[in-house]
Amino acid sequence: MGTFTKMAAAFTVAALMGGTAMAQEVTLKLGHLANEENIWHKASLKFAEEVATLTEGRIAVEVYPNETLGKEIDLINGMQLGTADMTITGESLQNWAPKAALLALPYAYRSLEHMDEVASGEIGQEIEAEIIENAQVRPLTYFARGPRNLSANREITSPDQLNGFKLRVPNVPLFVAAWQAMGANPTPMAFSEVFTSLQNGTIEGQENPLALFRSGGFYEVQKVINKTEHVRSWIYLAISERSWGKLSEDDQAALMEAAARTQTFERELFLADEAALVADLEGRGVTFVDVDQEAFAAAARDAVLNAVDPAIRPLAEQIFNN
Repeated sequence: MGTFTKMAAAFTVAALMGGTAMAQEVTLKLGHLANEENIWHKASLKFAEEVATLTEGRIAVEVYPNETLGKEIDLINGMQLGTADMTITGESLQNWAPKAALLALPYAYRSLEHMDEVASGEIGQEIEAEIIENAQVRPLTYFARGPRNLSANREITSPDQLNGFKLRVPNVPLFVAAWQAMGANPTPMAFSEVFTSLQNGTIEGQENPLALFRSGGFYEVQKVINKTEHVRSWIYLAISERSWGKLSEDDQAALMEAAARTQTFERELFLADEAALVADLEGRGVTFVDVDQEAFAAAARDAVLNAVDPAIRPLAEQIFNN
């Protein structure tokens, strides 16, 4: 990456504050995959601002959106090697810490409140501890992600209406198993291929959060969003253990406080963004349909538990039964 590109990609608090000079002692580079309009990027800038304030400018956080610092897995590897400091990451961490798969279990979380209980409770602490130990990555806080919904050109309110419905899913075995159990014919496919495949009838539908449904332009070829809300999940704002270990206890406490403030800020953005997405898509002719979520969940449950790593199945069962 050239010097100009680096300068264009990095967002610093100094820039936000009109170029105010600060006596920086530490610079942390935070790379993520989202674009500048995404709430994760806005939250990252908020975190940078809070860190600068709480450390009186001793720590500067540079934010690199659009994978300009590397793709998610590359960043995690870089954090382990000491070439990157921070990122926003979630279930990809299961490559090192199996319990991270619990972040995105189909139909495990009944509501945003239920997910918050798990993420901030004992199970969430277990997940974080394993991530720290195995991946050498330390979660500072978490952000909620928009629930995944099933889009189609017809209403599908119960699993018995799927009957072999050709559905694109990401290449996640857990998702494939869940949709097969619910009666669909799930087909793993790259996100970049989804629009054309919907257009030419290779697939009949797809499932994604509303933000990706809109950014993918799927409203042009899919006019019904069935509110299955089959996956609720969260994602971590995380720092490498190497970078964390170099900070004083006071500065570590400052980062934790900045992260807590950022979580509150991001949650407000998240809720407003979800409501705005519904309004925007309805304006584009998309209809939202309530479904029998309990029936979908009942059909998926056993398949999801059977697809989970046996080592974490007891925790998965605990979440389902909570």
